[in-house]
Order: sequence, then structure tokens, then C-alpha cells
Amino acid sequence: MDTMGRHVISELWGCDFDKLNDIEFIEKTFVDAALKSGAEIREVAFHKFAPQGVSGVVIISESHLTIHSFPEHGYASIDVYTCGNLDPTIAADYIAEALGAQTRETIELPRGMGPIELKNVKAL
Repeated sequence: MDTMGRHVISELWGCDFDKLNDIEFIEKTFVDAALKSGAEIREVAFHKFAPQGVSGVVIISESHLTIHSFPEHGYASIDVYTCGNLDPTIAADYIAEALGAQTRETIELPRGMGPIELKNVKAL
């Protein structure tokens, strides 16, 4: 069945503390990941937390890439959502490798497949 998009959600464990805490490194990694997947970048916004951690988003014409990092746990949660013919796994794989993830749990969700039929549920 055709979809409007693909959404990759990854849990990255065992990542390098310094990389997870470096806003410039993370921003460059996410911009590079978007470009490697063939995306068209629209906006980039990242924030560094104290004492550690980075959150950010790269908005692309085809949707977005996001991260929330927890350097003290060697953990990052990332989302890569693309519409059209772009493969979000290209960007997700690049990010996981760049952050030095030792363990990775990933799911991919098809997006926009149509309404879900629920029985005994009233529409709002």
C-alpha cells in the first residue's frame, strides 16, 4: 500500500558523551544527514541545555529530522520523517554512525495510509 511518508524513530544508546553534548557537531551531523538523503533544507534550530544535552530540528521540504540528547546516559532519541520518495533510513543510519551509537532500536512507521477503521468509536 502506498504511503504519504515514512517515519523512522530510533533509540540510540552507547553514544559518545562529547558528541551528544556538542551543539555544533549535532547541527552539522543533522544537516549533513538531511542532505545525504536528498532532502531540501528549509530551517535549522538547535538548543544547548545546561548542564548538558541538545535538542533540535532540521525542517526539510519533505518533513523533518529531530533529536533530543541525554549525554549523561549516552542516549539520543531521533526522528526522521520524510514524504515522497526520500528514504529516511539513509539519514537515520548516518546520524547513528556519527554519534557512535553502540546499540540502536529502530522502528519505521508508514504515514498517511488513510483513516483507521475503529469499531464502536464515535467521530468528534
